[in-house]
Amino acid sequence: MFAFLVCVRILMNDGQIDMDEWRYLLSGGTIKEKRENPAPAWLYERAWGDILALSSLKNFSGFANDFAANLVAFRAIFDSPEPHRQPLPGKWEAELDAFQKLLVLRCLRGDKITNAMQDFVVLNLDRHFIEPQTTDLSVVFRESTATTPLVFVLSPGTDPAADLYKFAEETKFSKKLSAISLGQGQGPRAEAMMHSAMEQGNWVFFQNCHLAPSWMPSLERLVEGIDPSKVHQDFRLWLTSLPSNHFPVSILQNGSKMTIEPPRGVKANLLKSYISFSDDFLNSCPKVAEFKSLLLSLCFFHGNMLERRKFGPLGFNIPYEFTDGDLRICVSQLQMFLSEYTDIPYKVLKYTAGEINYGGRVTDDWDRRCIMSILEDFYKPEVLIPEFAYSESGIYKQISTSSDLNGYLQYIKSLPLNDSPELFGLHDNANITFAQNETFALLGAITQLQPKTFTLGGHSREELVEETSTDILAKLPALMNLQEVIHKYPLLYEESMNTVLVQEVIRYNRLLEVIAQTLKDLLKALKGLVVMSSQLELMASSLYNNTVPEMWNAKAYPSLKPLASWVNDLVQRIEFLQKWISHGIPSVFWISGFFFPQAFLTGTLQNFARKSVISIDTISFSFKVMKEPASELTRHPDEGCYIHGLFLEGARWDPAAFQLAESHPKELYTEMAVIWLLPVPNRKPPATGNYLCPIYKTLTRAGTLSTTGHSTNYVIAVEIPTDKPQKHWIKRGTALICALDF
Repeated sequence: MFAFLVCVRILMNDGQIDMDEWRYLLSGGTIKEKRENPAPAWLYERAWGDILALSSLKNFSGFANDFAANLVAFRAIFDSPEPHRQPLPGKWEAELDAFQKLLVLRCLRGDKITNAMQDFVVLNLDRHFIEPQTTDLSVVFRESTATTPLVFVLSPGTDPAADLYKFAEETKFSKKLSAISLGQGQGPRAEAMMHSAMEQGNWVFFQNCHLAPSWMPSLERLVEGIDPSKVHQDFRLWLTSLPSNHFPVSILQNGSKMTIEPPRGVKANLLKSYISFSDDFLNSCPKVAEFKSLLLSLCFFHGNMLERRKFGPLGFNIPYEFTDGDLRICVSQLQMFLSEYTDIPYKVLKYTAGEINYGGRVTDDWDRRCIMSILEDFYKPEVLIPEFAYSESGIYKQISTSSDLNGYLQYIKSLPLNDSPELFGLHDNANITFAQNETFALLGAITQLQPKTFTLGGHSREELVEETSTDILAKLPALMNLQEVIHKYPLLYEESMNTVLVQEVIRYNRLLEVIAQTLKDLLKALKGLVVMSSQLELMASSLYNNTVPEMWNAKAYPSLKPLASWVNDLVQRIEFLQKWISHGIPSVFWISGFFFPQAFLTGTLQNFARKSVISIDTISFSFKVMKEPASELTRHPDEGCYIHGLFLEGARWDPAAFQLAESHPKELYTEMAVIWLLPVPNRKPPATGNYLCPIYKTLTRAGTLSTTGHSTNYVIAVEIPTDKPQKHWIKRGTALICALDF
């Protein structure tokens, strides 16, 4: 990212980058005119929208028409394993420069932007700008003086302390190095240490500065007070800290900064684990062969836990910080249980590892279900069979238990550098999801680093914000007439849906009021009629960056859509309610259109309970996937309700076989058929043939518990027919999502 920014800034100063194009790369554009997608079979609505928005830039006029004319050539780029190196069809290859080609790639294959950025930096600067640097403390040390602090910026899963102690030994300073971990009450001790070190020419090492925010101003004072003429020339101050707002800026500016990235990939994690073992340890258990096999299993499991995080919600709903400590305690328990039991107690091993050591960090029940399912694969009797394979391709497997430590290290070094998703039980598409998330996180970070004032191709920032505001105001639906709705749908004992509708109208009206009011205020502030407050300033920069302003989000439903799609989505939601108000209760409910879907589900149960005079506590839903599409279901069912508008992630619905099936390559999300929610008293869930699939409102999946006792993101779990064991889809991270992020 740093190399790319340096590169772009140099080109901007030479006037080689058009500012409108730069803004499009960072935050996408807005569509001026809607048109029909020419290739719905393989081109996503999102990509087609991006192409239409791109055509409104001056160097790309006519691009959308050209695209529709050259579908075959563009499809070849879309399907290519290296789309960022494919020539563009027609005149575009010659007309566009390397930077403009990034914009085309952003539309077609966002997951490859990071690779394309690397090529771009190599082309304009040099190869060594993108190669990882090895950390060499002696280089940093040679450039430092007694008055410059040396700061390690920590990242999760790394600890530079060991490197520093090793370096101190090499430079014969290990006797003269005093270290302290900062925290409550350590301030005065640290200060005394620093004074004596400055006189005697020793090194001091303060760890975890982020844990002592109150002492940071004193540290800043001490560092500023170092007198270069009086201090011993051998004195050095080493600091470690996580990124924190409390860390003194002056120390950051004057110090030398280093950061170490944690090992990435299962191979690196396995190496890290095995390097810390010894041959004596491998043979320390009476059941040597079993211990070695299960130990390898356990280390694979640990690598699996750490690496699943990078796949975001497909891996775990909440990213957990599992540590080497979790692995260490499992290893010592494994050794202990194998020594003390005659048979191998798999049940005990699984419980201690999954529910206690790793499970102790887990706060989401669906993640717990996932961890236990994965553990089943690593702690089972078959693992003891020689050459047992952990993955379908057989690359990750057991090796002969007569191997010594060296044999294990040789085997680990032979593993591929990049993990294939099959090791985690994920579909190959998971890599695309991961790469896309990485790309958008990167572009988001670059957006935040942009200066706040500059003019874009003749448009000032203010003009753009004003244009966006008036556009949204024009699209915004009018408030719904609450009195009329209450009159038409009164509070009825036998129809709870009326209450649901009234509550929805109140919630959406509240949101529409805030949007209209703040947009009018902002337009006045831009004209100078009212004072521009800090809130309006924040809102303006959100509108400029094509994101939803915080003032609206606070009153809105969870959504990850960028601003332009968010507004269109809001308009559709209001239309859904308007139809309901004018035509009566819909036959099929668009579940994604509800502000608070849980109320609608409770309403459905309540209707059934009151109609059949059964206590609501004994009723739960049974689920039936329908063969007919939503357009053909014109009658409301007698009991329960039909819902549509859900998307499957991690699998697809196969209407012919009428069950879950593997996703097609590059198809990240597919539409789910209509589901009939049927209330049943005292229901027992079926034992097999179904996957219990959670429904979430957005793709992040993780939510917080709100005052209603419901998660802000999780809605309900439905059963979907499948002929595979449930575990298969759990590891795939399969879930239903109400609304996508585009």
